[in-house]
Amino acid sequence: MRAVDETDEIGVTDEVDAAAPRSLADLDPGARAAVTEVLGQGPAVVRRLHDLGFTPGAVVEVVRRAPLRDPVLYRVKDYEVCLRRTEAACVRVTGVER
Repeated sequence: MRAVDETDEIGVTDEVDAAAPRSLADLDPGARAAVTEVLGQGPAVVRRLHDLGFTPGAVVEVVRRAPLRDPVLYRVKDYEVCLRRTEAACVRVTGVER
C-alpha cells in the first residue's frame, strides 16, 4: 500500500512552469532563457546590466558556476559575462530550456 502525500491530493508537480518569469540566478548550468526585464538595486546596476547585453529579448545561457555557486558565467549576445548572484538576481527571464 502506497502512502499518499498532500501534493498527490492537490495535483502539485515538481516541474516549474517555463513561461513563468524567474531570476537568472535560479537557473542551472546548461539552461537557456530570454530576458524579460532588469530590476535594479539602483539605476547604476540596471544600466551596467543593460550595457553588458542583458536587455529584454536577449537570450542568455548559463555556461558554468564557480564551486561555491558564485560567480556564474553567462553567454549573452555572443559574449561571456561573469556575474555575482546578487547581480543575476536582478535579471528576470522566461522560456527556460535545457
